[in-house]
Amino acid sequence: MKIPVRFYFVIISLALFSCSTKPEPIRYGEDSCHFCEMTIVSQAHAAQAVSTKGKQFKYDAIECMMNDIIKNQTEMAVKHVANFDSPGEMIDAEKAGYVISDTINSPMGANLAALKMTNDRDLYTWEELKARFMGDNANTVSPQ
Repeated sequence: MKIPVRFYFVIISLALFSCSTKPEPIRYGEDSCHFCEMTIVSQAHAAQAVSTKGKQFKYDAIECMMNDIIKNQTEMAVKHVANFDSPGEMIDAEKAGYVISDTINSPMGANLAALKMTNDRDLYTWEELKARFMGDNANTVSPQ
């Protein structure tokens, strides 16, 4: 029995489509956080990631994404965080700058926000933030 070329095309297309690392939009008020299971409502604090295998992860707070990545050591192809200066806009987590301040009320209490990195701001980088979380108990939700 000869297998049609069209069959191979369909199989390859499905394989490529199912492994897409393009983030799906967060449905605020509907989607739940992968880490803490709270409903994602804050457009100023949300985060999302996509694994190298195409699995979608959505978070209600940056600290949830950080703790989940550290705890589960999942390799992520994409990591996005909400831009605190422009709620609803997602920016690359590794290119963002981070601030921890008592004046910021993030959903899980880490007082953490992401901003577009500029030279005139004193902000943590992604790697500095990760080191801070790893230095604390990585199984907790808050870095403090």
